[in-house]
Amino acid sequence: MAYNILIVDDSLPMRSVVKKTIKASGFSSSNFYEAENGKQALDIIKQEWMDIIITDYNMPDMNGIELIKELKKDDFLTSIPILVVTTEGSQKKILEFMTHGASGYIKKPFTPELIREKLVEILGEAQNGFEESDEGLDF
Repeated sequence: MAYNILIVDDSLPMRSVVKKTIKASGFSSSNFYEAENGKQALDIIKQEWMDIIITDYNMPDMNGIELIKELKKDDFLTSIPILVVTTEGSQKKILEFMTHGASGYIKKPFTPELIREKLVEILGEAQNGFEESDEGLDF
């Protein structure tokens, strides 16, 4: 299964790094969407279904915690898993992310292996880096 992924970060280079790292990890992705802050993310989610949201914490207009809180207010959107990827590393901040409903947390910088591990853990599926297909199977 390929996943729709929304990357929310006010830094265009960081959004590119996250996207390239996911691709390099071999994780099965379908479409990538990008937003500069939580408000833009909410606008995108109203138009496209997301399988997971990867968000930074520190952003203008609406930060990662505020985005999580808004998503958790909606009965439909609350089911979308949220992975926080940020430089914030204090135990207090991590607890805040998780208390408000984040599904997981990664501290920057990160490796393809770590991001793959977290995505697989959160989405609950084993990923082998290959798309599911019957082609080439000899039964």
